[in-house]
Amino acid sequence: MILVFGSINIDVIVPVPRLPRHGETVLGSDYRLLPGGKGANQALAARRAGASVMLAGAVGNDAFAGAALELLRRYGVDLDLVQPVARPTGCAAIMVGEAGENLIAVAPGANATVAAAAVPDEVLRPDTIVLCQMEVPVFQTAALLRRAARRGARCILNLAPAAPIDADLLADIHLLVA
Repeated sequence: MILVFGSINIDVIVPVPRLPRHGETVLGSDYRLLPGGKGANQALAARRAGASVMLAGAVGNDAFAGAALELLRRYGVDLDLVQPVARPTGCAAIMVGEAGENLIAVAPGANATVAAAAVPDEVLRPDTIVLCQMEVPVFQTAALLRRAARRGARCILNLAPAAPIDADLLADIHLLVA
């Protein structure tokens, strides 16, 4: 089983002819609302590849929560460890230029409340792969990776978005994606 500990967002994607310069407004074409977040994307990709996947994260008690979780639910990702919290669901505003370049701003919302303590020890077994990224609080990610490694789980950390980590955490990581 793969346990993904990470972010769940709604992405607001606006295609633009070119990315705006500082202080400039550029008119785009029709926007799209899509489920996203590095954690949710990792969970969905692993599930589509045939793995048994559980996602641990948080969403708000708002209209975006259902949309953020619908595709995951449809593909059979276990959402038992997704907590509803009193913050908005995470949201990414993404402008995409014609050449594929982008500008992204993320409002973490509920993702800022994701806690390692919400993952029960019973899930952290030697046959579990724990997959983390850096869109939830780094200290919570580090706490989960340390606990998972002590319990025999294999640990993967995707260092995106880039953020510093304690060097001693490397001993608990089996695969580091930079």
